[in-house]
Amino acid sequence: MQLRIDHALPEDAPVIAQMVGELLREIMGLVGTKTFGFHQEETEARARSWMMDGTYSVLLARDGVQPEPFGFLALYESFALYTEGVFGTIPEFYVRPDHRSKGAGAALIGAARRLAQSRGWRRIEVTTPPLPQFDRTMEFYRREGFTVSGGRKLKLEWP
Repeated sequence: MQLRIDHALPEDAPVIAQMVGELLREIMGLVGTKTFGFHQEETEARARSWMMDGTYSVLLARDGVQPEPFGFLALYESFALYTEGVFGTIPEFYVRPDHRSKGAGAALIGAARRLAQSRGWRRIEVTTPPLPQFDRTMEFYRREGFTVSGGRKLKLEWP
């Protein structure tokens, strides 16, 4: 495999949305709960719009000889006083199962780190569920240099 990391363009929104759906279905399968709603067309439109206005950056993992991406990492700029400045948040990160443990995830994190540093971000944050089903994910992040920075992620929704 000739691993290549590219910056996504708005025209990559369909495949990004497809992989978001795969990610969400995998998470819901592991936790046994319908935690997320997913609509391909709406997700695609949001991804395209956010990439066009610069609020959402996506890195794509590809095999140099295959045009179809097999993984992605999304980033957006965040602000918090506790971080002492601007930082990046990874809201979605996914590598298709048949490409895992082959260096693509580490390459995506490396590219995200370089992008973050070029933007003057002080750090990157990511959330993973604090459940045994995600122990492998947590170990991956630790190997890539992440440390625990806080508690559990919660949400409050309204119609």
